[in-house]
Amino acid sequence: MRFSISLLTALTSLLLGCTATILIRPPHGVIATLPVPISNAAIARVGDTAYVFAGLHAGKTWRDVTADAYACDLAGGVCRAIAPLPDGEGRLAANAVTLGEKIYIFGGYRVAKDGTEKSTPEVWVFDPKDETYTRAPDMPVPVDDAVVLGFVDRYAVLISGWHDTDNVADVQVLDTRENRWFAINAYPGAPVFGHAGAISGDHLLICGGVKVVPPVPPQKRRHFVLSESCWAGRISENAQNIIWTKAGDTAPGAAYRRAAVALSDGDFLFYGGALNPYNYDGIGYDGEPSMPLARMDVARFDADGNLHWWQDNAPSGMDYRGGILWHGALITIGGMDETQTVMDAVYAMPLPPRQ
Repeated sequence: MRFSISLLTALTSLLLGCTATILIRPPHGVIATLPVPISNAAIARVGDTAYVFAGLHAGKTWRDVTADAYACDLAGGVCRAIAPLPDGEGRLAANAVTLGEKIYIFGGYRVAKDGTEKSTPEVWVFDPKDETYTRAPDMPVPVDDAVVLGFVDRYAVLISGWHDTDNVADVQVLDTRENRWFAINAYPGAPVFGHAGAISGDHLLICGGVKVVPPVPPQKRRHFVLSESCWAGRISENAQNIIWTKAGDTAPGAAYRRAAVALSDGDFLFYGGALNPYNYDGIGYDGEPSMPLARMDVARFDADGNLHWWQDNAPSGMDYRGGILWHGALITIGGMDETQTVMDAVYAMPLPPRQ
């Protein structure tokens, strides 16, 4: 039987016969299940509710690319379907971020019957209060499999990603107060898709993803290679500039489609993902099934700006478009397991001990 955190708190207070506030850590493991399995979905949180938009259902074919959306009450342990994206167009590898108690959903890519993929320019704004959508200005450069970071509860910063036929280095910023886009200095590393990142204050960290390697004769086709690099950045107060610094050429945090969050103490946590880049069905571009990582990697900057890493074991999982930090736990929603099966679990993991 699953209890809500509020009920557990009330029962504990009653049993102890005291009126003091008692902090109850959330349960760990599966805390809710989606109505259907979903992977590669955009996720964001407002309060105790996590929201899930678009992605891939269990069949893992072009027919299973969806525009469906769900709301998961993390405290109550219940997920339900909500209105899908308004255009009804299924998409993969979209991004979502919460700004001003609203959720901004960016891009993604559509998959046609013949396998053709097209990056989508739409930006949808979801209001949890009445569960309605409005339209924000389209992305100047439509991207999918990008990283989006929310800054000072105003700016959405999209970093690199895939555009139609190749990666782009663009860093695009949406000012949600003025409802306009502007471009700032580009991502300095090799352009990537499927990378992960987070922001703490004005410091950000971007790791991994897939870079495109041009064909070398006698090869006739380019190929996709995991980027093992991380880049740190410091963003200016008005989001007009990012000062980038190389943060490692073989960083433990670098993988493909990881969940990433910034912790309350300024550390950066990267979870799951895969070292073998893959297509949306979980099969690597090399033809081998990709295997999810069963670990968390945590990074901390010291006083001199050097990055230090440590690891902790965790359940395996991959194909994430982000992670959620909630009451001292990392929350993941859906994704794929070690058999490349699409999952329906809302999973809570304890954060690793600080070192």
